[in-house]
Amino acid sequence: MVILGIDPGYATTGFGVVHAERGAFQLLNYGVITTPKDLEFSQRLVMLYDDMTQLIETVKPDTVALEELFWGNNVTTGIGVSHGRGVILLAIAKAGIPLFEYTPNQVKQAVVGYGGAGKLQVMDMTKRLLHMEKVARPDDAADAIAIALCHARSNTSLLSQKGYQ
Repeated sequence: MVILGIDPGYATTGFGVVHAERGAFQLLNYGVITTPKDLEFSQRLVMLYDDMTQLIETVKPDTVALEELFWGNNVTTGIGVSHGRGVILLAIAKAGIPLFEYTPNQVKQAVVGYGGAGKLQVMDMTKRLLHMEKVARPDDAADAIAIALCHARSNTSLLSQKGYQ
């Protein structure tokens, strides 16, 4: 199964592509989609949609894992990210690919084994599980890889295979 993990945003959207089969995981690709700050916000969303559509067409994932929004203290940024997330959801829906959404705590639990793990712990464990030489950069890409890995570990468990997901 090829899983496209996405850490949504409008300025920077991270993506990670993981192949999962029988409890074995392989990192296929990762990176970020960025939009220029000098573009109007609506044009940034158009660019994000076009780039996300192209990424989906290129990767041809079996499923997409997307992080649910976490509303911190900066509501203004959260609203912008919500718009970007909506555009990403539209691209996924139009492609007809199954979508799974995970909270940050679910990602931490699946990757590290502890829902309160820190960002560095998640990045280090992702690196170890995927036999990477170093932690992926930028952080948005590393987060997206962890999201894909979360789905891979959740979806390939014995419980999910028996329909208990």
